[in-house]
Amino acid sequence: MIISRTPFRMSLAGGGSDIPEYYRHGQGAVVAMSISLYMYVTVNPRFDDTIRVAYTKLEIVDRLDDVRHDLVRESLRMVGVTRGVEITTIADVPGGTGLGSSSSLTVGLLTALYAYRGVRLSAVELARRACEVEIDILKRPIGKQDQYMAACGGLRELTFHPDERVDVRAIRLTAADRARLVRSLLLFYTGIERDSAAVLAEVRQAIATVPAQREALDSMTSLAHDLATQFGRRDFSTVGDVLNRGWAAKRRLGAKVTNGRLDAVYQAALDAGASGAKILGAGGGGFLLVACEPGRRQAIGVAMAQMGLRQVVFDFEPAGSTIVFSGRRGVPATLRPAPRERVAGPR
Repeated sequence: MIISRTPFRMSLAGGGSDIPEYYRHGQGAVVAMSISLYMYVTVNPRFDDTIRVAYTKLEIVDRLDDVRHDLVRESLRMVGVTRGVEITTIADVPGGTGLGSSSSLTVGLLTALYAYRGVRLSAVELARRACEVEIDILKRPIGKQDQYMAACGGLRELTFHPDERVDVRAIRLTAADRARLVRSLLLFYTGIERDSAAVLAEVRQAIATVPAQREALDSMTSLAHDLATQFGRRDFSTVGDVLNRGWAAKRRLGAKVTNGRLDAVYQAALDAGASGAKILGAGGGGFLLVACEPGRRQAIGVAMAQMGLRQVVFDFEPAGSTIVFSGRRGVPATLRPAPRERVAGPR
């Protein structure tokens, strides 16, 4: 059995500039951090040649082409596992909530399946292949930040180039600085799940046809670069302002990005003393990220509870997708040698 653990991420600045309609005409940038909420994937051999997939539904099929879960099917196909396997997925939070869950699933699947085959990939190559599954093969209208954050983890500045290259730069902080950053952030679940593909499809269309939308993403890209510079100086004082300015720019990208309910909870957070806030991911629902001084955490928590939001506690996660268990029935993994093929790819 193989078990992978893959973190979810919070995008702090630049989200949306990782969409090809934007970065192919310039350069996108995102600053994001991985958090201690995870996607778990298990891969185990079956006694027979069937494929069993357990998620919110249960599938048992004889042929790979009959697997209905598209991410599982195409990940299996990419790795070359076509029969006699059982896969289960477990997530700490629901999908469609702005934490990059679908890409964490894809990266976690590939991590576990390649380990099952005895192949070790670099984190960047793992992200590249996850992008291939989601964007090139399945044609999902998403960007690239989620795959790279799931694979690499930590606090990162990602730069997206017109030739499809992605530069991944770690923003290195001391343990004390990471704790300061986490203490300045609060995460609340709005209770609204949405189809991020529908929101992003509208955004991509707008970016391709409306100059004002590109200008909004220009400002979001600049915010990402500025925030990375501030973090490099161990200055976290601008996080709230960056969240506010980023959210104001994102609201200009499409009518589905926000709604009356989200506007109300955003304003309630500011009224309770937050220095800034934004809806994570594509918008339309999911999680609200709030920046504040530590002394305002309790008041903001009370205000959000009164609005019906649930607070979710998190910590910083320095690692990307990893194998947390590898073993065969009756044989500890440490006693079982396995050939390893190292595969490293360019950024």
